[in-house]
Amino acid sequence: MTDAMVQGLHEREESRIRRFFSRRLGNREDAVDATQETFMRMLEASRSTLIENPQAYLFQVARSVARVASERAARERAMFVEDSEGLECAAEDRPIQDRIVNARQCLLIMARTIEGLPNRCQQVFILSRLHGLSNGAIASELGISRNMVEKHIIRALLECRKMRAEIIF
Repeated sequence: MTDAMVQGLHEREESRIRRFFSRRLGNREDAVDATQETFMRMLEASRSTLIENPQAYLFQVARSVARVASERAARERAMFVEDSEGLECAAEDRPIQDRIVNARQCLLIMARTIEGLPNRCQQVFILSRLHGLSNGAIASELGISRNMVEKHIIRALLECRKMRAEIIF
């Protein structure tokens, strides 16, 4: 399969693939990223694999990308699960001034944790979490793969989670 054939497939099927991802992932930005990932994989596969039915293969790749994206989103959500009962009790037991001071200290510790990350990891995390860029946009801006973006974000989240576990409320 040639690049031109993949381009034609892209022109014919992009909107269907994006709708598939929108339903599956429930997020427009993630759907756009997953669509891009799917066609990138098609380009890579087309150079090394004999594809008899490109449309069927495309949707097989899309299902694989959707599965991976869903698993990744579930892992990221799990990283931010809070023990809300414990936090509410602790917050109500303290005067408001203590909570403000504690929050500022936590923010400073979080900033130091982020500053302690390797430069590229720090850049990716800031673009993702503070500027709200999608993984695909970050990859394009920094000239790295989406996979590396995801690895940097996971590393940063793990460091922040470790830091949060060390803070005593």
